[in-house]
Amino acid sequence: MSCRLLWSAWVRQMVSGLVVLLVLAATASAHEIRPAYLQIDQTGPNRYTVIWRTPMLSGMRLPVVLRFADNVRTVTGPAERSLPDSLVETRIIETTNGTLAGGRVEFVGLQATITDVLVRVRLSDGSVLTTMVRPAQPWVEVATQPGRLEVAKTFVTHGIEHILFGYDHLLFVLALVLLARDWRSLLLTVTAFTLAHSITLTLATLGFVHVPGPPVEAAIAFSILLLACEIVRIQRGQPSLTAQRPWLVAFAFGLLHGLGFAGALADLALPEGEIPLALLFFNIGVEIGQLLFITAVIAAVGLVRLLRYPPSVGRRALLAATYMIGTMAAFWFVERLAAF
Repeated sequence: MSCRLLWSAWVRQMVSGLVVLLVLAATASAHEIRPAYLQIDQTGPNRYTVIWRTPMLSGMRLPVVLRFADNVRTVTGPAERSLPDSLVETRIIETTNGTLAGGRVEFVGLQATITDVLVRVRLSDGSVLTTMVRPAQPWVEVATQPGRLEVAKTFVTHGIEHILFGYDHLLFVLALVLLARDWRSLLLTVTAFTLAHSITLTLATLGFVHVPGPPVEAAIAFSILLLACEIVRIQRGQPSLTAQRPWLVAFAFGLLHGLGFAGALADLALPEGEIPLALLFFNIGVEIGQLLFITAVIAAVGLVRLLRYPPSVGRRALLAATYMIGTMAAFWFVERLAAF
């Protein structure tokens, strides 16, 4: 059996189960789990402006409360402002002795959630702390001299999480795997997708391209629906440019997905002076997450191969999985259109 036929048989046998798992794991809105965001800027010897943004889910705010050290008191606020997907609190605090550096900020209730908090602290000496706080350790020490290693670690981690919890992006990558006829085709397709979304991610983050988020999210869902339709056409033996040049389709849609990645990165409020570093490592994190998913797909292929299903079972599984991908994509597309 040729490598191409072997690859096709493996994919057909395992894809149905993989899609079922993805669909069950995905929420109806298919949005990634967005982090909360805390920004603290020093404006005087002992005074700081605090911006605390928490995501909203079904009209409910994140049940997390900020707690500062005992030497911190609130001067004004908090003043609240509602956004479509979050609630923003602004306040001014001051320390009664010393500075905020070396102190601790706690996030009471975070341990009962699955939400991370991106923290950015800028002190008057020019030092900037950018880090991610996890529910397992719901507090952060305000370091006096945070290094670039911490910035790199924070953004590569968030890049990985963004792709692995962005179920629409995962379904798109899975559809690309289904289009690949052999290992060479898979490599070219994934490389084209990576190159394309890296281009638009960079351009949008650096401010050269400005596209509203809601239309991009709707278009991403539509791209998944189109790929599902193309897979069905190919299975029916109909001629298709997608079948002949999947890498070209991956590149075209990759430009669109890069804008979606840029929207997620914009939510993190990139640290001033470290934008290139943060952009680089966020993109690296996205690629790591994508490779982890593709590796999991290939591993599942190898495991299912051992079951030796009849070819007819594989064909039916592939068709059913493709319709599931298309159905979810259509639902997301309509939902996101209705959102704006």
